Amino acid sequence: MQHDIHYPNQQQGPLSLASCLLVLYLTLNIHLGLVLPTPSMQNQIHELAKTLPPPRKQNTACDACRSRKVKCNRLPGHDKLSHFVQQATSEKKRSTAVSRRPRNLSSASSSASPVPEAPSSPSAITQPHMPLMVRYGFCPPLTLSTPTHDVLTFVFAPPDQPGNFMSSSPAQGGSVYDVWGELASKLEDAKFRSEFALDLVEVFFQIVHTRLPLLNPEQFRTRLQLQGSAPPSNTPPLHPALVATVLAWGTKFSEHPLLVADRRRPGGQSLLAKTLIDRARDLAEALKVHRIPSSDHVVISLLIEPLQNQNPDDPLGFHGFWLTSATRHLLDLGINHKSVMANIQDPESRGTMIFAWWMTCISDAYASAYYRRKPVLDDDDYDIDFYTVDPVNMEMSDGQAPMPSPREQLEGYYRAAHSLARTARQMSRQLWRPATDSDGISFDNLCTFAKALTEWREEYLNLVGVPSNFEGEWDFVSAVSSCASDATYHVMWIILFNALDDFGIKELNAGVNLPHNHAAIDEVRRKVADEALHGALRIAGLAGVLTSNGYLRLDPAVMHISCILAGTLLARLGRPEVANCIAGLKQYSYAYEEAGDQANEMSRLFNRVRMGELELSHMASVAPRVGGSPPSSSSPHSHHGHAMVVDDQIHHRTNGSSSHPAVSQNRLYTDNEREWPKLMNP
Repeated sequence: MQHDIHYPNQQQGPLSLASCLLVLYLTLNIHLGLVLPTPSMQNQIHELAKTLPPPRKQNTACDACRSRKVKCNRLPGHDKLSHFVQQATSEKKRSTAVSRRPRNLSSASSSASPVPEAPSSPSAITQPHMPLMVRYGFCPPLTLSTPTHDVLTFVFAPPDQPGNFMSSSPAQGGSVYDVWGELASKLEDAKFRSEFALDLVEVFFQIVHTRLPLLNPEQFRTRLQLQGSAPPSNTPPLHPALVATVLAWGTKFSEHPLLVADRRRPGGQSLLAKTLIDRARDLAEALKVHRIPSSDHVVISLLIEPLQNQNPDDPLGFHGFWLTSATRHLLDLGINHKSVMANIQDPESRGTMIFAWWMTCISDAYASAYYRRKPVLDDDDYDIDFYTVDPVNMEMSDGQAPMPSPREQLEGYYRAAHSLARTARQMSRQLWRPATDSDGISFDNLCTFAKALTEWREEYLNLVGVPSNFEGEWDFVSAVSSCASDATYHVMWIILFNALDDFGIKELNAGVNLPHNHAAIDEVRRKVADEALHGALRIAGLAGVLTSNGYLRLDPAVMHISCILAGTLLARLGRPEVANCIAGLKQYSYAYEEAGDQANEMSRLFNRVRMGELELSHMASVAPRVGGSPPSSSSPHSHHGHAMVVDDQIHHRTNGSSSHPAVSQNRLYTDNEREWPKLMNP
């Protein structure tokens, strides 16, 4: 709405050019300190300023009307952006030939709504200089009641072109979708978009959901509203950012022919998958997922964090941003209080929030150790336990003794993970601070960390890690979960070794009046070095057997950081077992592009060390020699075992294609069972 501005003394007429110049001259010199304003001069400037003519009326026309050189008739209450969007979304598709100037926008009708409706097809808006969010009616942001069909219109919109968001004149006989492969033009059809979305949703639930069970599959499918039958009238559509995030996950792992064609390029990367990740974040930001606490926003944030680039140096990744957002939301919702959690009446919502809390709590601790930052949470920030959902119900098995429920089994895993997370949190608060960086790690803290890790191994590793006796059948999820738990423990020794190598021991760095003798310090340092090498070799063995069956191709980054840290240490020590980690990262690169670059850098580091380059600093004197013998396999934490039989129950729905080759294997480990002890007990 425009407001009239009244200027005093306008009846005096316009000021002379000389008076205007005088005001400008005096004001400029006073601002520069060249003239000290006297009281009389201040009054004179004030009086002269009051007689200045009113400024030229500001051009308030929107860009669309200005480009057409027509009068801008906005409705009362509309700002420039709203009018711009309104015109964009009301433009009719024209059948005339493409003109030399940008396509014109039609004027908004007097009955138009302030909040634009999403267009019915991706080609409905082709103004080349409009941002994608504006062109598809999401600026101002769409509401949470927007139908999923309209959300798909944005998610599967044609790719943005560099310097020209959307080309209005594709190559002769081509399509604006061609950059996504030869089959991408099918996305112009609304029915195909719906079928494609359903395929991606199924891939998400078959692969990602098994590792991050934050959604109710049946409820999600019902609210998706793409099945053709009308949903119940009281069923609201899904959160647009949640839909976009699930679809983006699906593109990482789907073998749909459209995505297979898109990956036929150097590096084998899908440009469509990359675009959908960006659009999921765009929707999440536009809908203030990171700012407004709600259960949906917690889930969306936790799903976005591992979806994006896992390289913390990526300027577009916002590494840790969404995890921190989820943590803040959970605290704002009071989920860290047992009393609040117990008062959530709906069992489904309560269970989701409990899982979200423990996933966030554990991820925050581990990430702080992995990426050298302080954790957001502390030990006394919560009082909830693992039995907040419902009492444990014992299940009978063919008239035999009661069996623990699935939730009780999961509770054991999380109790072990939480214990290790508390140790990781303790390490991060002591290791990643400026005083440690400059002075070194105190010997007392080093002993505390080594003792805590040793105690965790004795209490939990045999329960949640890869067992020594693989009797019975293991499904895909159990196999990868055990490997991930095993690797997470061993990588903590590698993190401690790296910190010691970077910072040294505080007492040794000071070099004065050591409270402990050098022999005691060297003994602990050597223990850390041996444990770190043992852990790196074990992770390399885990990566080797998982890679040989293609399972890392299906892993949503659970083993990613373990492969990087273990492989980097092995490369620094010149150990040939680094090849397993390099192969694992290359398999990861199918879904995470940065993993391929990390594998190449690891290979270059290994070659430099083998050529004689020294990579170690403070720990060089106690680290095992390059190519030397590994730790003794008779140590109490060594694991001997046999092949693990896998009962694969994953069947991909890829638009009629066969199951993924990675899950067509019927064994987790290599066919030669004798390879397992050699891989796992170097």
